[in-house]
Parts: sequence; C-alpha cells; structure tokens
Amino acid sequence: MADSEHSSSDDTVVDSREKSTDKSELQFSEDEEALIIRMYNLVGERWALIAGRIPGRTAEEIEKYWSSTHSTSQ
Repeated sequence: MADSEHSSSDDTVVDSREKSTDKSELQFSEDEEALIIRMYNLVGERWALIAGRIPGRTAEEIEKYWSSTHSTSQ
C-alpha cells in the first residue's frame, strides 16, 4: 500500500515540474548558452553530462533548447 501512495505523490511532483520547465526551457542566460555550445562541441549530444554542468537544468531542457535553436540537418 505504501508503494502505491508514494508513486501517486511522485506523479504529482513530476507533473508540476514539467509545467514549470515548459515555461523556462527556452530561457537560458548568455553564460548558459555559451557553456552549452562549448560542452556540445566537446561531448556531442550527451545532454545529461551537459546538464550536470548547469545547476538547475535537466538534460531534457537542454536537448529541447538545442533542438529549437540549432538545426541538426544541414
């Protein structure tokens, strides 16, 4: 029983976090943008590794930001 109660509260946390990240995902500071570009040039599409260098950012946020600002097809 404790497991089912715990998972439902986790779902609520994830839902509220997703809503807040949708709003802020494309709002990166100039320093964050520069770091993302440098890290991408070093490690490629290893979003979790890049996110680990930027406090408060998730791999998903960074990947969405990159996809929306940099064309991957040339």
